[in-house]
Amino acid sequence: MTILCVRFQLPPTREADLPRLLGMLEEFTPVVQALPPDGALADLRGAERYFGRNAVELASVIRVRSLALYGVDCVIGAGPGPMLARVALRDAVPGVTCAVPEERDAIAEFLADKPVAALPGVGAATARTLGDYGLDTLGRVAAAPLSTLQRLIGAKAGRELHEKANGVDRGRVVPNAVSRSLATERPFGRDELDPDRHRRALLSAAEEIGARLRALEKVCRTLTLTVRYADRSATTRSRKLNEPTAHSPDLTRAAYGMYEALGLQRARVRAITLRAEGLDPADQASHQLTFDPVDEKVRRIEEVADRARAKFGPRAVMPGGLGGPGRLAA
Repeated sequence: MTILCVRFQLPPTREADLPRLLGMLEEFTPVVQALPPDGALADLRGAERYFGRNAVELASVIRVRSLALYGVDCVIGAGPGPMLARVALRDAVPGVTCAVPEERDAIAEFLADKPVAALPGVGAATARTLGDYGLDTLGRVAAAPLSTLQRLIGAKAGRELHEKANGVDRGRVVPNAVSRSLATERPFGRDELDPDRHRRALLSAAEEIGARLRALEKVCRTLTLTVRYADRSATTRSRKLNEPTAHSPDLTRAAYGMYEALGLQRARVRAITLRAEGLDPADQASHQLTFDPVDEKVRRIEEVADRARAKFGPRAVMPGGLGGPGRLAA
C-alpha cells in the first residue's frame, strides 16, 4: 500500500483548518492532493523508504499527530492506488486504517461484494442502470462481458468501469492547493428521505452562500454539492457557473440542477454541503445584461434584503420556501 486517502473529521466551522492539516501531511510527502472540504490523497512511496515504515504504520503516526496538534481525528483508507484507497476509506473507522492488499487476487476479493456506487465517479443513475440488469456488485460487474457494460453505459464509461471493478487503478495523486472557497452544511436531525426536505436544505444553503459572498464583495465561478448518506458514503458534484456570481437565485438553480442530476430515489441523506469555489472580487466580474425587468427587480430586492439582514439579523428576510412549519435553521 502506497496511497492514503484521509478524511479529517472537521466540523463546518473548522473547514478553514484544512490547509494546515494538508501542511501536516506534506511533512511526510510532498505529493498531497486536496479533496475539499475535508479530505486528501497522499502518495507515500518515497516516505515509506525514508521513514522505514509502511503506509499503514505511517497512517497511525498521521492520526496521532492530527489529534495532538489540531485536535482533529481522521479516518484513513490505504491501497496500491488512489481509487482503491478511496474505496477502502468507506470501510475505515477512527483508529483503524482499512487497507487494500496489493495482490491481484486479494484486490478482487476485497472489491467483489462492494456495491457499484462504492467506486469514485459512479453516480446513483449509473448504479441504478446496472442494478436493473443484476449488476449490483463490483464482483458481478467484473465478471460481466465488456461489450455488455459498454452497451449499457457507453463505450468509454463501460471500459473504465470494467477496469476499476477488476482492480485496475490507473489514477495518480496530483499535488494541488485548496482553492479559495466558502462552504456551509445542512445536517438533518435524522437520516432524511424526503426530497422536498433536501431541496429546502439546498435553498437555505444557497441563500446563505449568496449572502456571505455579497457581504465579502466576492463572486464564485464554481459551485460544489456534497451529499452525505447514512452509510457514511458521499457523492460530490461540481458545476461551473455560466458567469461568476453571488446572486442567490443563480446559486439555487445550480444547486437544484446538480441535485436532480444525482437521480436520488429513497436515499437516506444525513447532510448536504454546498461550497462556492473560485472566488474573485465582485468588482472585477462581468454580468451579462438582460432586458428582463423581473431579473433586475429581483436583484434590487436582494440588495434591500441584505441591508435588512445586516441590521436585524440573518432571519429578518427569508425566501417563502423556508418559512412555515418545519423550516430549516439558517
